[in-house]
Amino acid sequence: MKHFLWIFLILCLSFNLVTAQDNLIINTEGRETVSLNGTWFYIIDPYETGFYDYRFKERPETDPGAYWNKLESTKKSDWTEHEFKSPNTINVPGDWNSQDPKFLFYEGTVWYQRNFDKPKAINNKDLYLYFGAVNYEAHVYLNGKKLGMHKGGFTAFNFKISENLLKEKDNNLVVHVNNNRYPNEVPTVNTDWWNYGGITRDVKLVITPKQYIQQYHIQLAQNQDILKSIKKKRFQVEGWIKLNKPLSSGEVSITIPELKLTKKFQASGDSIKVNFEAKKLKLWSTENPKLYDVVFNFNNNSIADKIGFRKIEVDGEKILLNGRQIFLRGISIHEEISEEQRRANSKKDAERLFGKVQELNANMARLAHYPHNEYMPKLADSLGILLWTEIPVYWTIDFDNPEVYKKSEIQLKEMITRDRNRASVIIWSVGNETPVSKSRTNFMTNLVKKTKQLDDTRLVAAALEVHYNNGFNFVDDPLGAYTDIIALNEYLGWYIGTPEACKTAEWKLKYNKPFFISETGAGAKSGYHDVKEARFSEEYQQWYYEEQIKMFKNQFPKSFSGLSPWILTDFRSPKRHNQTYQRNWNRKGLIGDQGNKKLAFFTLQNYYKELEAKENQKNK
Repeated sequence: MKHFLWIFLILCLSFNLVTAQDNLIINTEGRETVSLNGTWFYIIDPYETGFYDYRFKERPETDPGAYWNKLESTKKSDWTEHEFKSPNTINVPGDWNSQDPKFLFYEGTVWYQRNFDKPKAINNKDLYLYFGAVNYEAHVYLNGKKLGMHKGGFTAFNFKISENLLKEKDNNLVVHVNNNRYPNEVPTVNTDWWNYGGITRDVKLVITPKQYIQQYHIQLAQNQDILKSIKKKRFQVEGWIKLNKPLSSGEVSITIPELKLTKKFQASGDSIKVNFEAKKLKLWSTENPKLYDVVFNFNNNSIADKIGFRKIEVDGEKILLNGRQIFLRGISIHEEISEEQRRANSKKDAERLFGKVQELNANMARLAHYPHNEYMPKLADSLGILLWTEIPVYWTIDFDNPEVYKKSEIQLKEMITRDRNRASVIIWSVGNETPVSKSRTNFMTNLVKKTKQLDDTRLVAAALEVHYNNGFNFVDDPLGAYTDIIALNEYLGWYIGTPEACKTAEWKLKYNKPFFISETGAGAKSGYHDVKEARFSEEYQQWYYEEQIKMFKNQFPKSFSGLSPWILTDFRSPKRHNQTYQRNWNRKGLIGDQGNKKLAFFTLQNYYKELEAKENQKNK
């Protein structure tokens, strides 16, 4: 009975999500926008004084003590106890932790404020306020009125600004940002990464027609035999276009100028299915990341995107890209610029991170443990780097709580909505290292099913844990019955024994599916050299990778389809307290926090070069 009630509540909550999260505007770079990035004012508010009164009740909207209300002091006797003023300024986008030493370990509330003028030429148009991400909970106010709130530190959201709320000059925008950790949030209180707070991604005004194309998704039809389509040079493309509101009749079109192709579709309601044939289409791949300019038009208003067409699928124990088996030479990445101890947030940052990925000779990256900023998948599209991206369902969230499931599903939907047109994204992950239990498996299975319902053009995975048993490792997590691949985090030789343990390890899977190592790694402090048996030396980490690679070659099942070792660069973590080697850093990076490559970087690089050479020889 308890199990039935849990499922019933999930279904009810999922039904409510259909309308609650469908208003996200995608591809804001392809629309008319005004950037609100730059210098904002801030107030640190650990006691939530601006949000609650002295009885700790939420302040009414018109309360002069509420920090979203701008107080104009005209005489000395006027009362005021808050003020947005220099020198308390902060850069947006950006985390607060890296911008001033007093913020380093701060978790709590910070109020952000800036003014902006009404954009020119917005007559007969709508205006939206768009945030790339705010960690974790945001309450947004404009000219003393609340636009709305959002939870989730790594997904985009937007609010419509009503015409009667907007002033010609000095519109007062205030954002209440809180990054406290709670047991009933996603992620929960216990994570192994830095809890960077703040408005961490772009903020912009988006100007749209009154009725416009809000979202879309087109990709190769999944039911076609891709090899036959390649041979005939005729491909079936399908998908949908979603308008911001329904209409009784109308017409939308899709144009791919390079192919001299335009297709028109009659619109009724707010969602239009599209299906058409495209001849001589060049498919997107890691070797040839071909992107087409695709133009969506409605009512003489168009939005353009660069889209690659490819098919990713599983055939038994193989992962196929465009009908050809592919081995994923991956690496895991945190959204962090280690050398500057800050959250990554720009296209330039994405170029820095992917430059290191390419130097490693990897063809894939796992964006852990949350959706990264939208520059990452867009740049990966152009570079031909395959991506795994996931929601922060991490370790020990409350799997018995339907509200936590609802929050997870909202973040899942927001991740997929933003990036479903990115060819580089081939794997949606629903979580990392979640402990096996009945409630956890029900929770995670429902996320897998929801993912497939939202998008059937990609693989679905979760990073599972391994349980070592005297050298025999049997992978039988019940969640593996539902995911498309079996992805496993294993640290044999770091948390279990020394790297010599890899020599006799045996591996067996319950499921006949592609086997992927989603994490493996060992810590090393950059520049520390010693005998290979010395923990945290570069030699130990190199030894670890050497033995792991031997194990991959000699002892892994033939379904072994790739790996994304942990991790590209050292990253900040409050959980790591060894003062000799860690000092609040996770040292498993192949590159140190100052940008220096460790010995293991070259070991993995050589392994990937060897794999690439074999793959090229095979495909001749």
